[in-house]
Amino acid sequence: MTTVIDGKQVAASVIETVKAATSALDKQSGVKTGLAVVIVGDDPASHAYVNSKGKMAKECGFKSVQHTLPAWTKQEELAALVAALNSDPSIHGILVQLPLPKHLKSELIIQSILPEKDVDGLHVVNAGKLATGDLETGLVSCTPAGAMVFVRRTHGEDLSGLNAVVIGRSNLFGKPMAQLLLNANATVTIAHSRTKDLPAVCRNADILVAAVGRPEMVRSEWVKPGATVIDVGINRIPAPEKGEGKTRLVGDVAFEDAAKVAAVITPVPGGVGPMTIAMLMANTVIAAHRAAGQTPPTF
Repeated sequence: MTTVIDGKQVAASVIETVKAATSALDKQSGVKTGLAVVIVGDDPASHAYVNSKGKMAKECGFKSVQHTLPAWTKQEELAALVAALNSDPSIHGILVQLPLPKHLKSELIIQSILPEKDVDGLHVVNAGKLATGDLETGLVSCTPAGAMVFVRRTHGEDLSGLNAVVIGRSNLFGKPMAQLLLNANATVTIAHSRTKDLPAVCRNADILVAAVGRPEMVRSEWVKPGATVIDVGINRIPAPEKGEGKTRLVGDVAFEDAAKVAAVITPVPGGVGPMTIAMLMANTVIAAHRAAGQTPPTF
């Protein structure tokens, strides 16, 4: 029997830990965890994401601040807002919703966030800490951190002797995911579009993580029998069976097909997706604990 991971259930357990840690920090140190979200422009998908983040932050007991800026905001204005949030001691996490309007240089903005407040885990200092194995003082990018919770709950803390393959080498997901697996003692291969005989490489994986953005690319013949398959892809494809012009969400893994072979698999939707916001909340409460000189919770 294949185990299908319920991402919503795991995310809910992470949120329960966040709530307890937030409450304990407030009682012990009088510190209320603060998260500031900055959104520029009127992209509907970005606003939906930001609203769900704000709602979750309030549910966790955070001080939740949202700055909504018009699409014509200048680089200097956005930089000045980030600088003000950097120097605000009541804000422990700063999130600038991407993508930014095209005239803004997003990388400059991301790198201007203080590393200890960079709850998206995108600052080069946090990427460097992860690359050197420092999980004690850095913040890890939310989606790989969430995927890693699934891996740990399936295989435990120590992945010695296990082969892991990550398909995808993005700075946002592929590289940090590989580093997390490596830090847990897995033997890690990063595969990508230039990899020779990709199916054969994947068949060697005890833990297979797909993050390439190609709908249902990973088939059952790519999967080692008994493997754990983590699907990070979110792709919209036509769904004529639902009616004209309708679409549905699928991952990078052909779920029904791969589930015949895998021992553990994540669905899309309802797998890694819910974990991203949960780990954003986790990073924020970790940052608040560190700022207060307290030991942060583990997830």
